[in-house]
Amino acid sequence: MSLSLRHPSRRARLTGLAFGVALSLVATAVVAVPTASAASITANADSLDGTCATLRIYNGSSPVGYAVRSGAGYGFTSSASAATSFRLEATQLGRYEVFGSDGKPAYQSVVGFIMAGDSYGDRADFTVAKAGDRYRFSATATGQVMGSFLGSLGGAGSSYTVALASATGCYTPPDIDPGVTGTAAPGVDGDGRLVGTIDAHAHITAAAAFGGQMHCGEAWAAGGVQVALAGCDTHRSLNVGALFEAIVGGTDPVNSPEDGWPTFGDWPQHNSLLHEQSYFRGIERSWRAGQRVLNALLVANRAICELFPYRDTSCDEMDQIRVQSRYLYSMQDYIDAQSGGAGKGWFRIATTPAQVRSIAAQGKLAVTIGVENSEVFGCREVNDVAQCTTAQIDAGLDELQSLGVSGIYPVHKFDNAFGGTRFDSGVSGAFVNLANLLSTGHWWTATSCTGPSDNEQPLVNDDLVRLLSFGVVGLPPGAVLPVYPSGKICNTRGLTSLGRYLVQSMMNRGMIIHVDHMSVKTAQAVLDMAAAAHYPGVTSVHSWSDPAMIDRVLALGGFVATYANSVPEFLNEWRTNRAAPHGNAIVGYGYGTDVNGLGDQANPRPDAATNPLIYPFTAPNGTTVYRQMFGTRTFDVNKDGAAQYGLFADWTTDLVQQAGADGPLLRQQLMAGAESYVEMWERAIAW
Repeated sequence: MSLSLRHPSRRARLTGLAFGVALSLVATAVVAVPTASAASITANADSLDGTCATLRIYNGSSPVGYAVRSGAGYGFTSSASAATSFRLEATQLGRYEVFGSDGKPAYQSVVGFIMAGDSYGDRADFTVAKAGDRYRFSATATGQVMGSFLGSLGGAGSSYTVALASATGCYTPPDIDPGVTGTAAPGVDGDGRLVGTIDAHAHITAAAAFGGQMHCGEAWAAGGVQVALAGCDTHRSLNVGALFEAIVGGTDPVNSPEDGWPTFGDWPQHNSLLHEQSYFRGIERSWRAGQRVLNALLVANRAICELFPYRDTSCDEMDQIRVQSRYLYSMQDYIDAQSGGAGKGWFRIATTPAQVRSIAAQGKLAVTIGVENSEVFGCREVNDVAQCTTAQIDAGLDELQSLGVSGIYPVHKFDNAFGGTRFDSGVSGAFVNLANLLSTGHWWTATSCTGPSDNEQPLVNDDLVRLLSFGVVGLPPGAVLPVYPSGKICNTRGLTSLGRYLVQSMMNRGMIIHVDHMSVKTAQAVLDMAAAAHYPGVTSVHSWSDPAMIDRVLALGGFVATYANSVPEFLNEWRTNRAAPHGNAIVGYGYGTDVNGLGDQANPRPDAATNPLIYPFTAPNGTTVYRQMFGTRTFDVNKDGAAQYGLFADWTTDLVQQAGADGPLLRQQLMAGAESYVEMWERAIAW
């Protein structure tokens, strides 16, 4: 897809659009013979990222002149040596920001002239198409063709084209270096088996989720890092975004200055959960250090979306999924544009296991797609009455598969028409429980139980009182705070008849069933169905299930990963799963970052100050990894934990080192994680 999903003008707008300034342009007319010839540029229109060139304007076959900076805009000169050098920076496939040598982006003004602006915006974006050996530049926002307007550079007719010739002295826009050098080991071995890690649970499209404004920052943006990682006024001190982040992440709502690019004093942090933590240059770092598969989960929650007062898109969960799908495919296109053209990027969406293997064989990152939302296909329940039908489920599965979705969470944060949820705990649990009330008309209901259980809840839910004291949300009229049994409890709701229909339909299609977030009763019933059918396509990938359920996943030949939280916690769970009755089934193992998923990322190890990861280090795939810099901030896993996605390269290496005598086995299983996941998927399709 070629269109950016977001509106950069929301956070960065051009200045200098004044009508008076535009009329004050004075065109330069220099009558001279070019003193030197430069190499002509005739590459494909989607392969021009980073090009430094002069722009020679033609009207039909007649040259008008070279674009040259003049006043607040651009005039023309016949001298190639006097021409301005322009840098083309890709904003999407076939689209570019055009920087003058002074770093000012050209933009199409409302009065016709092309001016020199201060920052990226809708009118600073030009679509470029081949026109023989030349190009046609059109303002993406207006369709106006770059040419001569009243003797100056501006919007003109379709007869105008631009010849590009190599130049020097161009401006270089800011960017982020992944900080990884050296030649990586192959992504597949001699037998075609994948060699590399898998993040089985990530939300890299969250910027487009929850209405589009609850989350601040972008995984990518047409205007580059300055736009993608700018702060947001809605999240500044004591604003609603800061209050929400204090609830879900425990941050300070009073001290939230929002200094994103280039200082990053406020975010990203390991607990800045409403700010972008997966900018694509961080993902690139992790890929270069050995990651081979990223499972991108499109995430949605209508009730939480509706609690936030600002939004760009509908809160309908399926609408949110569609928006994020477009965002993900546009992200692939953007990385292609930054990498030399369509299909040339390192970030490749895979919709089949065979595609994953092909992508890994090229040494690239395979991105698979899943869905994690509470009202998938609109299948909520209101006071135990289902709001969907089997026909809606069939149509919904058809649609998701057409988007490339291979796995689904039948149940997420709320009870729904498919089954009961596994409770959250603490303050975030109180927040989700309140949203469950708004979604279903009832609080979570629980009973005491023995054996496998769901997360415990306070006897009297004081956390709800804390939540309500923020004043962001209030109880519906007549609602009474819930009281839960002490000790081990289970959600009273299990798998419904519609849930059984969905699970059977997913098995028939070879789709991956995620059991995380299901109540114990729901998960037991789903695993019973899978066991009776000998279906292997089941997973638990971010520590959101009871250990007994995880062992049942292993028994079925499913795939298991642990939440990429603190190093000691990950190691403890990995060892626990290996020691389970079916732990010997673990050949490859994964991690689930849950990045951008309203869950803390890995914090620094408690002993990191005295026992640090030493930089630079050698990653499991043989590359050399240095500290990564965002603007003026240097990230270090010893003090930052996994504050942003790039630090999972550091975290993975530190994890193996901290495993002690288990380190070689853990490294082996992590580097076999991508293969194990794909084998499970292949078996599910072949079932």
